[in-house]
Amino acid sequence: MTQRKASTARAASGSKLIRIVLIGLSLTFLALILVVPVVSVLGYAFSRGLGIYFEALTAPDTLAAIRLTLLTAAIVVPLNTLFGVAAAWAIAKFDFRGKQILITLIDLPFSVSPVIAGLMFVLLFGAQGWFGPVLRDNDIQIVFALPGIVLATLLVTFPYVARELIPIMQLQGREAEEAAVSLGAGGWTTFFRVTLPSIRWGLVYGVILCNARAMGEFGAVAVVSGHIRGLTTTMPLQAQVLYDEYDLVGAFAVASLLMLLALLTLVVKTVIEAFGARRRRA
Repeated sequence: MTQRKASTARAASGSKLIRIVLIGLSLTFLALILVVPVVSVLGYAFSRGLGIYFEALTAPDTLAAIRLTLLTAAIVVPLNTLFGVAAAWAIAKFDFRGKQILITLIDLPFSVSPVIAGLMFVLLFGAQGWFGPVLRDNDIQIVFALPGIVLATLLVTFPYVARELIPIMQLQGREAEEAAVSLGAGGWTTFFRVTLPSIRWGLVYGVILCNARAMGEFGAVAVVSGHIRGLTTTMPLQAQVLYDEYDLVGAFAVASLLMLLALLTLVVKTVIEAFGARRRRA
């Protein structure tokens, strides 16, 4: 019995040591890839004082970049929300030919470089692209304008809502919807009264992720925007432009604003997850 207790104590001590080492490694890794960059960005942004920081953020080109970023997100997020809900509902609740193809297409932006996605729109809608002559004859500009930025952002962000909802809907099954239909409820009534309440937290989480990616997208937008200052530069592009011009305060001021939006997104996500978990336990 004494030998067994000693063995148990040694095992517990070894487990505790392993736990401490793993936690220490995790904290060190997070400090190197998260805390140090955040402190560096804030240090550069405020290196010349609070007044210069706000002056950099209120520069005309930077304000234009902020407005364009918010406008793009305001267009893209609702569209992707509608698509994500419709796609997830179809995949999880119905059987049809081509379901696996639809799932593959939804996952495609995860495996394709955003730069390639932007280049695809240039090849389609650019001056020398497939539809370039038709667009030019009708005085329609997509590439190097707001429509191209919206399309590129739409492409790289559309999986987020759908991919968040599909597992939730599949886990819930179809019994509740089938019961509602058997009681005489129509399709829209079934969705709003049965399906939507059960997926609302996952939907909000997907929308938050989609919005964060839409505001922070760089690669695809960089290809289709043309980097026209004050017109087609979003916040990530504006940060790059200022950095290339050696305006470090301006570049890191914009970067700090993007970082603040990311942290706000993380806080909202954490609150929603905690609230949703509390509601499920209740």
